Amino acid sequence: MTVQPQAGSQAELLGRYSGALMNTFGPPSRVFVRGEGAYLWDADGNRYLDLLSGLAVNALGHAHPQVLGAISAQLSTLGHVSNFFATPTQIALAEKLTAFVTVNAPELPARVFFTNSGTEANEAGFKITRMTGRTRLIAMEGSFHGRSLGALALTSNPKYREPFEPLPGDVTFVPYGDADALAAALDDTVAAVIVEPIQGENGVVEPPSDFLATARRLTAEVGALLWLDEVQTGIGRCGDWLASSASGVTADIVTFAKGLGNGFPIGACVATGPAASLLTPGTHGTTFGGNPVAAAAGLAVLSIIERDGLLARATAAGEHLVAAVTALNHPLVQDVRGRGLLRGIVLAEPKAAAVAAAALEAGFVINAPRPNVLRVAPPLVITDVQLDEFVAALPTLLEA
Repeated sequence: MTVQPQAGSQAELLGRYSGALMNTFGPPSRVFVRGEGAYLWDADGNRYLDLLSGLAVNALGHAHPQVLGAISAQLSTLGHVSNFFATPTQIALAEKLTAFVTVNAPELPARVFFTNSGTEANEAGFKITRMTGRTRLIAMEGSFHGRSLGALALTSNPKYREPFEPLPGDVTFVPYGDADALAAALDDTVAAVIVEPIQGENGVVEPPSDFLATARRLTAEVGALLWLDEVQTGIGRCGDWLASSASGVTADIVTFAKGLGNGFPIGACVATGPAASLLTPGTHGTTFGGNPVAAAAGLAVLSIIERDGLLARATAAGEHLVAAVTALNHPLVQDVRGRGLLRGIVLAEPKAAAVAAAALEAGFVINAPRPNVLRVAPPLVITDVQLDEFVAALPTLLEA
């Protein structure tokens, strides 16, 4: 019995796609059939350098043998038991994540709720804030936290929000990184403030260096929770387990996903201090969250990142990319911002979508989160030689 889908050319498969899947993403640009390391191959046999990692997901690239081995070994032993029961992989991964979140305050208790995605992790965070007895939330302009109704309520983009309003919650949006605006909006009716350490979907935007510390102080003063969305920035993407760690801040809620499973669906909501005990039996649940296979994938990813020094590698590779792009001295390139291997190449003109399309035709996968920003978020295992291939092609892509 075969489990492989019927093959076909890219044109044939795209035709079948439009007849079988809902049109929520628009027509796909390619049909990919295989990946290895930092490379992808489409249905017609063309090779691409993957500089997007499935939206910052494939931290270890494609088909990493140790991750595959961990998933296969676990699935051959125990695949699913529901959360009426525990498994060793689930417990071990939770212990790892709580240690990351409390690195600046190791005395604090911390607990994990596992999910299947970043959106679900943020839904869990939303429910934790409701358990405080307060209902008002503060989020940032330019934010993105997911597409479910709860996560969407915290996302500022009107294009995403308006078709589904009214959305749950009483959410106030303040300018990202503006400490004075945050202070003015905060009072003792606020349950939580949610912040991304770097806004990836807004074009890889960082706040002032002291903003997270200020947000921690201001929320503590009014008894509100500080919630950090590390779904895109965490698990080594920005050169540390949490992009927020260097700020010295310990948040009450931290959400993870994306890079944690290297493509296997997993997310996590971690709460610290008193917030860690706000969800109690019956207040939340999940069928698949924290299943032993997903947890095994997560443990393998963390082990490989640690073993291979990929936190330092993300920092070094990111700096190499910035230096190489800057050295082009191209008139269309204004800046390269971000941290580690989450980078935004800022253009002088709103041509990012056209440049990303030209890059795909040339064999490079990037995207355009903003009209004037190219996002580059390659696997942490990418080499300098591979990055240089892209940089060498960039002037031609910009002029196309």
